[in-house]
Amino acid sequence: QVRLVESGGGLVQAGGSLRLSCAASGSMSSIVGMGWYRQAPGKTRELVASITSGETTKYADSVKGRFTISRDNVSTMYANTMYLQMNSLKPEDTGVYLCHGWGTHDYWGRGTQVTVSS
Repeated sequence: QVRLVESGGGLVQAGGSLRLSCAASGSMSSIVGMGWYRQAPGKTRELVASITSGETTKYADSVKGRFTISRDNVSTMYANTMYLQMNSLKPEDTGVYLCHGWGTHDYWGRGTQVTVSS
């Protein structure tokens, strides 16, 4: 079992920055990759960025060059932290950002709200 807890969301003006964190705990050996999804009102959930255990990263076209996903250098078999540095934020980046971990099972956090005002 893996528990994911997001933090770092908030209200920011367009052009600003936020850094999201996802604290993961539990059986980390069952996780092969983690990512951030975004759920905007009236829209389908979309993958924003992901990172594998081999440090391969992937980004949605809409955030390339503005967002950076990373993981804590210090990780154990039972804990790890993932980050999403978001720069040059736009109003269309608004939504609930959810942490996702996949491997033997799928794990989801509850999400953190990001609101970008114009």
